[in-house]
Amino acid sequence: MNIERTLSIIKPDVTKKNQIGEIINVFEKRGLSIVGMKMIRLTPQLAETFYQEHNTKSFFKGMTEFMCSSPVVVICLKGENAIKLNREIMGATDPQEAKVGTIRRTYGESIDNANAVHGSDSPQAAEREIKLFFQEEEIFF
Repeated sequence: MNIERTLSIIKPDVTKKNQIGEIINVFEKRGLSIVGMKMIRLTPQLAETFYQEHNTKSFFKGMTEFMCSSPVVVICLKGENAIKLNREIMGATDPQEAKVGTIRRTYGESIDNANAVHGSDSPQAAEREIKLFFQEEEIFF
């Protein structure tokens, strides 16, 4: 059994539509446990640090501005193969290409930032991202 932790962010497009609880419900119904969660407003510096691997790409400025435009919910999820499972639950980055029933297909609007959620893509990314948003004492279980 490979129990992992991963980070998910409920993005501004979802928080603005008051659908936070619906996303949380999807995670829990699919077997992921919420072991840390908070609503925050990203600063430009935090958004740029978070998305640092994309800083040379054309969409970087727009993405960081979007992520600072409204509060987000950062969630530390835990479960068996949590990283892979969360990626499956989220669906493809482009909501139009995501499978029916995935978060992005159901709640996402476009590939241009408004795709509902973020999820760590590797154990290394999960560790870095969780530490960026949570102190160890803010994670339970």
